[in-house]
Parts: sequence; C-alpha cells; structure tokens
Amino acid sequence: MSIAAEALSLHPALKRARAAARDIGQPYAGSLPPADAWALFQAGEAVIVDVRSGEERKFVGQVPGAVHVAWASGTALTRNPRFVRELEAKVGHDQVVLLLCRSGKRSALAAEAATKAGFANAFNVLEGFEGELDADNHRGTADGWRFRGLPWVQE
Repeated sequence: MSIAAEALSLHPALKRARAAARDIGQPYAGSLPPADAWALFQAGEAVIVDVRSGEERKFVGQVPGAVHVAWASGTALTRNPRFVRELEAKVGHDQVVLLLCRSGKRSALAAEAATKAGFANAFNVLEGFEGELDADNHRGTADGWRFRGLPWVQE
C-alpha cells in the first residue's frame, strides 16, 4: 500500500496524532491519549507494545494482550541494545504500533527508534501506564493508563 493510500485508511485518531506530530516536528508518527490507544487496540487496528522492564510489568501491572519489548532493563534502566531487533521479531513494520511506558517518556524514545528502523506507524501513548509524578512524588493521581480506568492486570 502506498503512503498516500495508507494515510487515507488511518483511523481519525491516528490522522489527528500524525498531523499534530508533523506540526511540532516529532520524530515519530505521533502521540495518542490512553483511551484512544485502547480503542484502537480493541478494534484490532493497532498493537500495544509495552516497553517497560519486566519487573515494572510484574509488580505494577500491565495491559492485557500487550506485547512486551523492554526499552531498558534493571534498576538503572540500562538501554536494551536489541530493542529494534526484538520489536521486529514481534511486530510487523506495516502495523500500527502504540508504545507504552511508565510516563510516556521512554516510549517516545522507543517510537523514535522504531521510526528510524522503518516502522512508519510508531505512536507514543501519552501519560504512560502510571502517569507523571504529582507534587508529593506519587504517580497515578492525575493521569496515566490506570488513572483513566482502562483495563490492566497484575501478576
């Protein structure tokens, strides 16, 4: 499918995200709020890739059905040098990929790396799974996947 034909078939939320990304010069396809990411995933129009460490997923929770490819690992969050190869092994370059982390920062870096590797539809999920820190240094009190009441499970 040509890029022009592909753009015509994109979901309206993805078109809006792509236009906003273009306007601000984001180095990846765009960013979506958590509710839009879940709706696209539920409709079978996208795959969610959780880029948090295995420990984060296990102890904090995870989105049911999401693919896992760690952007970084360990307590120091050391960058995974195999990230792109592992992503390519689990997700096709032609799929809409919605990257999710704790707050939306690592997933933005992962979206940029995926785009550089040829994933034309790599989107960042805004707010992440836990959201930003509040004034008391707590997450999940103002935004994030869990705060928005979206589905998640914990081991």
